[in-house]
Amino acid sequence: MRLRIPSAQVMLALAAALLALGWGTILARWHLEGGAAALERIEAPLTDLRFQIAGPRPPSEDIAIVAVDDDTVREAGTYPLPRLTVARLVREIARQRPRAIGLDLLFIDAGAPGSDLALADALREARAVVAAAAIFSRTEPHADRDEGRFAEAALAERVIWPVPPIRAAAGVGLVNIATDQAGTPRHVPLIVRTRDGLMPAFALRLISVAAGADPELGGDHVRIGPATTSYDLGYNLTLRFYGPSGAFRTVSASDVLAGTLPANALEDRIVIVGATAIGTADTFATPFDPVLPGVEVLATAVSHLIKGDALVRTTATRRLDAAAAVLLPVLTVLLLALRRIGVGLALAAALVAAWVALAVAAFMHGYWLHIAVPIAAVIPPALFYVAGRLWLDQRIERQLEATQQAFRRFHAPALADYLAAHPDYLAEPTQQDAGVLFVDLSGFTGLSESLGPEQTRDLLKGLHSVIEDEVTRHRGVVVSFMGDGAMIVFGLPRPAPDDAARAVAAVVALVERVHAWLRTLPARQRERIGVRVGAHFGPVVVSRLGTDTHQHITATGDTVNVASRLLEVAAAQGALAAASEDLFRASSLADSRFSDVRQVPIRGRAEPLRIRLLLAQPGIV
Repeated sequence: MRLRIPSAQVMLALAAALLALGWGTILARWHLEGGAAALERIEAPLTDLRFQIAGPRPPSEDIAIVAVDDDTVREAGTYPLPRLTVARLVREIARQRPRAIGLDLLFIDAGAPGSDLALADALREARAVVAAAAIFSRTEPHADRDEGRFAEAALAERVIWPVPPIRAAAGVGLVNIATDQAGTPRHVPLIVRTRDGLMPAFALRLISVAAGADPELGGDHVRIGPATTSYDLGYNLTLRFYGPSGAFRTVSASDVLAGTLPANALEDRIVIVGATAIGTADTFATPFDPVLPGVEVLATAVSHLIKGDALVRTTATRRLDAAAAVLLPVLTVLLLALRRIGVGLALAAALVAAWVALAVAAFMHGYWLHIAVPIAAVIPPALFYVAGRLWLDQRIERQLEATQQAFRRFHAPALADYLAAHPDYLAEPTQQDAGVLFVDLSGFTGLSESLGPEQTRDLLKGLHSVIEDEVTRHRGVVVSFMGDGAMIVFGLPRPAPDDAARAVAAVVALVERVHAWLRTLPARQRERIGVRVGAHFGPVVVSRLGTDTHQHITATGDTVNVASRLLEVAAAQGALAAASEDLFRASSLADSRFSDVRQVPIRGRAEPLRIRLLLAQPGIV
């Protein structure tokens, strides 16, 4: 069945566009619902790269870290620090009049007798928050639609609480940090559902204590006092790292305990106490630091809540990602469907690059637009279309080749190839200058009577092959074979400056080549036949002749008639070929193998014609 190329290309583009729309919609929905976890693995390194491009930023000046570092552990002689040492540390910090104190330390086991009460007394006298940790079950559902507005918050299987005296003496917040598959912190859950009710994050509880105000949770943001910070699905605060370790103001707990800290070093600051000593601290790999202490991750979350500069990844930004996941693949397919697929590929690549550039620029301003989801939406339909287009182009090429082969059976190769590529060639007749040759075998009629049909056919087939080969070599076109002769045109499918020169060369070459072929025939055949050529140059009308269903290309006009009459002149003059002086003048050649110019009458013309003759001589016959 013959392939209808335009319809096939349109159907392929339509199928790819529908695939792009469907696949993009699926990914967009997954992304809006917080799914597509596999794509988050791809997005993670792209996000880290954007952090590197954006570079470090200053955190809030209102935060100070009191580090339980190597010196502190060495002086205490043990880790975890004794509760009495922690109690003394809290009191020393409180003397500096901070806004709040947060202890990123877990007190889950009872301390030495009386030490828990001592620490509880110190905490009670300060505005303090202590750490708890939530344990999550892998089989527990993330959301429960029966819990109203907080149903999207993560559900903890259980909570590891501080011992009762300490829990009762201070605020409690969860120190959980959500990491990606590579262990890089990405979010801090601001709210966690527990069996005992809602539980705030350590950072959220610490800011609330420092501000003396409860947080106000909106649809995608939290407000504490004057500061407003956005959060992602599930009440997850998206981390926007400030830099490597040491970005926050940090003092050693040993200096605090020794009383060597300046009197106002921690005044009016939010102080976070956490471990940084080697082998004692929980550390995380971040874009700026492969071993960032967990206390600095928590300090990052606290700084976001103060400055309102968390990475903005909200329902609104996810909707932009979703729109890109739907539109980019559809537009990519439409661009690839351009007639020149190379241009389409370049434009499609530019479109994807534009989205990546937009995502990078947005990240520089604190907005996290997804790169992996839109690109993942583009790839399958683009590959589908490109594969289909390649298959279709191969099919078209095979069909074109078959068409060319069919044309070659009825037209000269050059003309056949041009017709296959330009089907509308000569839709209207065209006038141009051309060289016209007629070739004829003399004595063929008498010979054919003695040969019979089959031998005559074989003889003509051999003659036609010789003529076709020689004419093609000189870039001419055999317009038609007429029994024992042929009509040849130099100037098809498009005229060229050297048409006349090639026509002159072809006259001699045809005479030589046909005579060489005649010498291969049996003596009884070659002795009875010979070859004649007539050649002229001038204006012709090139057109398609025939009906709408059956046409052939030919040249007509006085030039054609004269070339045909020159066959008679050659025979009358006993010459191998007769060529008009018009042909030689157009070719700018003076071939010594031809005679001098002479004037001869031409049947059907009133005026004689100036011609040159090619006579039999050594090297020609």
